[in-house]
This record gives sequence, structure tokens and C-alpha cells, in this order.
Amino acid sequence: MTQNQTQHIPVVIVGGGQAGLSTAYCLKKLGIESIVFERNGKFHSWRESRWDSFCLVTPNWQCRLPDFHYDREYGGTDPDGFMLRDEIIAYVDAFAEMAKPDLRENVDVTRVAPRQGGGFNVETTIGKWTCDQVVIATGGYDTPIEPPYAANLDPGVFQMHSVDYRNVDQFPEGGVLVVGTGQSGVQLMEDFVRAGRDVHLAVGPAPRSPRKYRGRDATDWLSDAGHYGITIAQHPDPVKAMTQTNHYMSGRDGGKEIDLRRFHIDHGVELYGSLADMDGTAVKFLPDLTKNLDDADRSYLGIRTQIDAYIAQQGINAPEEPPFQKVWQPTEERTEIDLAEAGITSVLWAIGFRPDYSWIEADVFDARGKPVFDRGVTAHKGLSFIGLGWLNTWGSGRFLGIEEDSRHLAAQIAAQLEVPVKQMCDA
Repeated sequence: MTQNQTQHIPVVIVGGGQAGLSTAYCLKKLGIESIVFERNGKFHSWRESRWDSFCLVTPNWQCRLPDFHYDREYGGTDPDGFMLRDEIIAYVDAFAEMAKPDLRENVDVTRVAPRQGGGFNVETTIGKWTCDQVVIATGGYDTPIEPPYAANLDPGVFQMHSVDYRNVDQFPEGGVLVVGTGQSGVQLMEDFVRAGRDVHLAVGPAPRSPRKYRGRDATDWLSDAGHYGITIAQHPDPVKAMTQTNHYMSGRDGGKEIDLRRFHIDHGVELYGSLADMDGTAVKFLPDLTKNLDDADRSYLGIRTQIDAYIAQQGINAPEEPPFQKVWQPTEERTEIDLAEAGITSVLWAIGFRPDYSWIEADVFDARGKPVFDRGVTAHKGLSFIGLGWLNTWGSGRFLGIEEDSRHLAAQIAAQLEVPVKQMCDA
């Protein structure tokens, strides 16, 4: 096909990560042709957007790509372990080799627009396509978030977003202020602690989770209790589920809890409340450190209570745990510091990302720019999303839920394309 020709294909999938390739695989099993466009290389976020010491936070057994479970088809031998970055890449690459999608790498999709009479026009950097269905599998990590006042920081202070972080050696000598306490922020904080650096941490409202509790990983208990099977439609507080930051813990060293109070006591990490403003070398924080630490502990204890209730209900003989105790409590709320006086030469932003859907010309977004759908299927016929958090369950957007979500979406697409029922059953 030349640059000026238009080719038709039943389904275009935008995004060559695990969600996009899983959907392509499930469609292939139903006999439906698709093409996957990836602006970089396949699994780019695993290869290029993860730091050197990265490892999974959830156990390997939760890696369940369709027909390619870690401890089944892939033949992984450490289901309760936590794969390192290169091991994750080997796993997803092996899935791609098995799935054999029609994948076009280093192709940017610049426009998706509905066609009169149905279907879509898709414009890319290698030409134009028409299709009946479009699946958006780009995830929610397009644009790194940095607050506007980051531009007011003294230019002599080094700044980096977590998307560009690989290791501590990228940073100049001196102390570092890590902003954000989601899963990335606390793990990058530990990287600097291990390197013997002077670490300061702006603590946000992220919740935390136990790791091992009453003899097992907390995620094992939660799985057995049916927690991961709860759908967003069944959730008692769906708004909270959709907006809450992920619980922080770590898969490092075989898996462990992250207690910021203990990092302060044991490693001298200086803790502050949420970052509020910057001007030159002056940095201001909200007086919410105590609240944020207490809220994180409240979440931690809530998960323990949930596990306790399941153990009691099932009559399981499990070892008891000592009561939780706070090892440290702030005596004051420091709301302002001078970076130069504190010896801080760097700021590491770990406050997340926002998606960019500006290239999609369809009325499927709410006032905040988030897509509106039912299990990924939007009100605009033929336009779907996959790989986003709580598409259906907690596992959506993670390895755990991709198989279920991609199979469901493929079936929905097949129904819209009116694929014969026998063909669907035989696939």
C-alpha cells in the first residue's frame, strides 16, 4: 500500500502493549482480522519507561495473558515471586511470539474519526485505513504530570519525572526531594535510600497495603476471598475505586511492606505533607503529613481486617499477627523548607500521568476528558477501550484482568460485526 492509498480492515487496535496484543489474539481466535499500530516498539512501557531495579508489585501468578498464564503455558517456576523488568519483558515477548498479531511498530495514529454511514477513518504516519471497529489500547500514561509551579523552581535544581528515571546515577550529588507516594514514588525513594543518599519525601494521600499477613501474601488472601472478582458495577464506592491511587507496597527482596514511618526512623528519610508550591529554592507543603500517614495506615488495617474476617468465616487455622503499632508520629508539620539550606539538589516527580485522547473525534468523553464505557464498549458503535483501570474489575489494566477483559471485548466486537455464532464457538 502506498502512502496515499486507503486500505480497509475490520478492526484497528491502537497500542501495542499487553492489552492491545491480547485483544488482537482473542480476535484472531474468532477469525476476525485486525491490525495493531504502536507508536514505539511493542511493550514500549516495559522496555523504556521502567527503572533498572523495577519489579512487579503483585505476584507472578497474577500474570495471566490469554492462553499464556505465567505458571501454566509460559512455564514460570516462581509463581509467588515478583518478576524483574527483564523477566517481565521476556514473558510478554514470548506471548507476542505465540499470538503473532499483525503489528506495525513505530507508527503513530494521528486521527480516528467516524465515517458517514458507520465505521472509522484512521490516519497514521504510514497512511490511511478505514475500519469497522477501533480499539483504543494506549493506556492512561501518555503525559507525565508536573505541577505548573515546577517552572518556578530555581534552574540550578535538577528535575526529572519518574518516566525518565532509570537509576540514582542520573542525579547530581546531594539530597533529593521525591514528590509522590504511589507505587512508583515509594520504590524510587527506596532506590535513593539504598544508594546512601539524603532523601526527602513529599507524602501524598496514597493508601498502603500489607504484604505478608497471617502466613501468606495479602494478595493471596484477597484472591481467595473473591476481592479481585468484584466488578465496578458491584463496588460499594465506585467513584473511590476509580479515583484512588494504588496501594503501595513492594515486590523487592521477595516482597515487603513499605511503612514510611519506619523509613524515617531506620533510614532518616525526611517526611513532609503534600507539595503545595515552589518559588526559587523555597518549597511549601500542606500541613497534612499526619493525616496522610494515618489514612495510609487506616487502609492497611482495613485490608488486615478484611483478611481476618475471611479467615474466621472459613474456619482457617492461620498464625496470628501482633497488633499494629505506629513506630513514629510527627511532632510538627513542617510547611516550608529552603532546598539550598537543606542540601537538596534534585527533585524527582512521581505524581502520575494523564491520558491524551485529543486525536479521537468521537463524543465518548466526560467533562474531565475520561472515556465513558461499559466494560470498554462506548455508546459510539465500534469504538472501545481496553487496558484501563477498573474497566470491569480491580485487575483491569493489570496482568490479572487482561485475559477476561480481552475475551469479553473480542466477543462484543464479534457480535457487532455479526460474526456467525458457530465461528465464535469453534474459535
